[in-house]
Amino acid sequence: MRPVELGRGVRRCNLRERQKGGFAVGPTRRGKGTKIVAIAATNSLPLAVSVQSASPAECQLVEEVLAGSFLDELPACLVGDKAYDSDVLDQKLAAEYDIELIAPNRQRRSKTQDGRKLRRYRRCWRVERLFAWMHHFRRLVTRWEYHIENFPGFVQLACLHILLRHL
Repeated sequence: MRPVELGRGVRRCNLRERQKGGFAVGPTRRGKGTKIVAIAATNSLPLAVSVQSASPAECQLVEEVLAGSFLDELPACLVGDKAYDSDVLDQKLAAEYDIELIAPNRQRRSKTQDGRKLRRYRRCWRVERLFAWMHHFRRLVTRWEYHIENFPGFVQLACLHILLRHL
């Protein structure tokens, strides 16, 4: 804690020490963070977006993203990366949402999908393009908000801006 000098106000001084963070901030290999999980259409426009803690795996966050969809109906097929390779997730999406999940297998796992379906995985760069567009908004690159209620609002505002730009 810094002492207040004469002629200097207390503006922007930390009056008490506290641990940085907030809700939905989880530990990662590089410190603490928040994940933005999104579902994009074939033209990289956002269909659903969610903000979660960085500690759980992506395959555990899919249902929360589907609940935050901008559309009335959900897509028939989702393409994910190797983090979404889970038999439990495949069965749950097929049974509850009637969605087919296409994800390449991890190295130490047996093949569960044929090669024809994995051709769609080549187009997964479209989701990465959505995240590149979202990182043009400086407020999303670094989460400045302490309260979690504010950050999803800025993420949805960025998605709205991306959608309006492509109309």
